[in-house]
Amino acid sequence: MALALISGGSGMIGTALSRLLLEKGHRVVVLTRDVMKRSEFGESVEWDGVHPGLWMDWIQKSDWLINLAGENIGGKRWSTEHWRAVRESRVFTGELLTEAVRRSSRKPSVMLQMSAIGYYGIQYAGDTSALDENSPPGNDRLAAVCREWEASSYKVEELGVRRLIIRTGLVLNRKAGVLPKLDLPFRFFVGGPMGNGRQMYSWIHIDDLVQGMLYLLENPGLSGAFNLTAPEPVSNAEFSRLLGRILHRPSWLPVPAFALKLALGEMSTLILDGQRVLPKRLQSESGFTFMYPDVQSALQDIYN
Repeated sequence: MALALISGGSGMIGTALSRLLLEKGHRVVVLTRDVMKRSEFGESVEWDGVHPGLWMDWIQKSDWLINLAGENIGGKRWSTEHWRAVRESRVFTGELLTEAVRRSSRKPSVMLQMSAIGYYGIQYAGDTSALDENSPPGNDRLAAVCREWEASSYKVEELGVRRLIIRTGLVLNRKAGVLPKLDLPFRFFVGGPMGNGRQMYSWIHIDDLVQGMLYLLENPGLSGAFNLTAPEPVSNAEFSRLLGRILHRPSWLPVPAFALKLALGEMSTLILDGQRVLPKRLQSESGFTFMYPDVQSALQDIYN
């Protein structure tokens, strides 16, 4: 049994991962700002994500340190203030956890650092070239944040801790994340492609995501960056067609790009500009098997 110490454990991914870890017989301790709001899955320890404190005592007790913390990038319209919160909640947390590991007399055996495929930068519609873990980072604002996010905890490697970097795509979950926002127009019979529909979505079913994370944690020979995305990216148009079919709704009303830009501002890039990312290392080096390799099987499981 491993003791997993998780920052950001009360979010969608953290909750699903905590549930899986407990099912597998591991112990889960969640670092939280609101200790009175105890996690449904695991024990809770108070911290503020900024300052050292008594929570650091848990570092030397933990076997797995899992950093999922970060302000929701799509939670608000993008502004200078929101971007500051997005960056600082990721970078400062990684640096704080690294300092806690440095101070600890007993180190965790592994640290899992969350990141995102935004690391590679956006691909404009029509660019279907494949991106894998060897692809260079992008140069847009989101890519810059991802680079700093990943770098925030790199010093744990110098302390002898195996480090995993998890670059996720669109995480498909019926009750949280991006999917409830994408399926809402279909429920009102006004669903359809976004923009020209050619932008590629690199996605993953929530169950495959947390199973992949556990697989990497349990295999000591694996380290470094891994794309946790399904092996079959899909265009927005095809995603919309399949979503409509599974929901028994038409996919007939395209949403013009200008309307999304007007409504969402710069944040519209998350919808209009995609990425074709492949999980090369996860498949070729680790032997991990996806339960839902294609989007049709994933959506059928989620809705049926």
